[in-house]
Amino acid sequence: MDFEWVAIALGDVTWVSLAFLLGFLSRSVGLPPLVGFLATGFVLNYWGIASGETLQKLADLGITLLLFTVGLKLNVKVLARPQVWAVTTLHIAIVMVFFTLVIFALSQLSVPLFAGLDLRLSLVLAFALSLSSTVFVVKSLEEKGEMRSLHGRIAIGVLIMQDLAAVIFLAASAGKSPSLWALLLFLLIPLRPLLHKLLQKTGHGELLILYGLVLALGGAELFELGGVKDDLGALIMGVLISTHPKANELAKSMLGFKDLFLVGFFLSIGLAGQLSLEALIIGLLLVPFIFVKSALFFTLMTRFKLRARTSLLATLNLTNFSEFGLIVAAMSVANGWLDAEWLTVIAIALSFSFVIAAVLTSRDDKIYRQFRMFWLKLQTKERLADDKVLDLLGATIAIFGMGRVGSGAHDKMRELHGDTVVGIDFDIERVNDLQSKERHVLYGDPSDGDFWEKIEQDHKLELVMLALPNLQANLDALAQLREISFSGRVSTIAKFPDEVEVLKKAGATEVFNVYTEAGTGFAEHVELEVNRRK
Repeated sequence: MDFEWVAIALGDVTWVSLAFLLGFLSRSVGLPPLVGFLATGFVLNYWGIASGETLQKLADLGITLLLFTVGLKLNVKVLARPQVWAVTTLHIAIVMVFFTLVIFALSQLSVPLFAGLDLRLSLVLAFALSLSSTVFVVKSLEEKGEMRSLHGRIAIGVLIMQDLAAVIFLAASAGKSPSLWALLLFLLIPLRPLLHKLLQKTGHGELLILYGLVLALGGAELFELGGVKDDLGALIMGVLISTHPKANELAKSMLGFKDLFLVGFFLSIGLAGQLSLEALIIGLLLVPFIFVKSALFFTLMTRFKLRARTSLLATLNLTNFSEFGLIVAAMSVANGWLDAEWLTVIAIALSFSFVIAAVLTSRDDKIYRQFRMFWLKLQTKERLADDKVLDLLGATIAIFGMGRVGSGAHDKMRELHGDTVVGIDFDIERVNDLQSKERHVLYGDPSDGDFWEKIEQDHKLELVMLALPNLQANLDALAQLREISFSGRVSTIAKFPDEVEVLKKAGATEVFNVYTEAGTGFAEHVELEVNRRK
């Protein structure tokens, strides 16, 4: 037996156990578990424990799978919107100029660690701090079921553009350029129909998950062999099959694996360098700069005709530093440009920015509602066609969430109540698809305070049915209904028994347990068929 591997495994089990404990405590006080994972890394760092081989592999695999699932949900058309490419380009340029001047000024004042940084190194450090975290934003949007909302798609588009800029920077810094073999990567485009056909043939079980791993890891390896950043390969492979009807099912199937492996990533941040009081102080002093980034994001997005709410929710998700900042810092340290202590400084700033962003994103709708009139004053008068406040056009029954459950409920309610029923979803592609099938479906967001403000003033709604993708999304919609003192019936779905009581306490009139009621419906259907045949 290889006792060295046993020692590594035991060490990593200890880290994972501590991560579970602190992650559980974080959730208990209303913070995302990732805050506990970050704290675990710093606790282990303080104890002098270094990152193990297993943990690092988990972290690398987590990032690869994350970018693959981002690709699965990415609409390339979003990147072509000026609200994405123009906002990102202007934001990076302005933030880099501002941060560079501040960092260079501190170097001229001989502030510890900053002393000795010339204008070029100040620019490198400014670039590292200008980016936002893909890992954090995707996790946050997934937990709230908002990946396909407009603000979610805008935020993800901005992050993709930032990540591409970071990949180009890293390639240039390493003095490497793609090999001639990289041209063969373009052959993946004509191979797309074959990839789609294989996905269709994989079924719905473990073979589907295995195919996802093959695409993610295989794409990463192919790009690495071509001299291109491997994680970009995972992202591109996801994009290539994102239009397939089973892409969403594949993303859901791989969700548990991705989340598990990302625990290693969050742990590795705290273990990135040696802690010192000086690094801690400087790292904390960098944290307020995320609000400079946020103010600029909000300003640019509203200038590009996004509503104040859409701009604010996208901005709050982007209010953090990026894991790419650590990678940029690591390369700079390896090249001898920066002191190794900068790795710890950025890890500290990154971790605390995650904590702040976690608090902000968990209360984003409350922040908008509380200061709504202030935010509205900052938006432009002209509005984008897909970012206007929804009008229900006199409907008395509204069904929010047009997935399989919502679509089925919509069809049945239309059969019973006719044109007074309307379906609502914040996935514009799904809305367009359902409208093409002559279903009465509108584009809208059930957690949109502006929408409910309009409903409060003039509505005929008697019944609201919430068939949203997860518990948090349903709770957000219920909070909006409480805000306007909605007096009609509110029915919602639940996936687990413990969610039923939570939803009822939040204001739901009836709660439909999807799996329990499906079994009941199945039994009733069989009985009806038996009686009919008699």
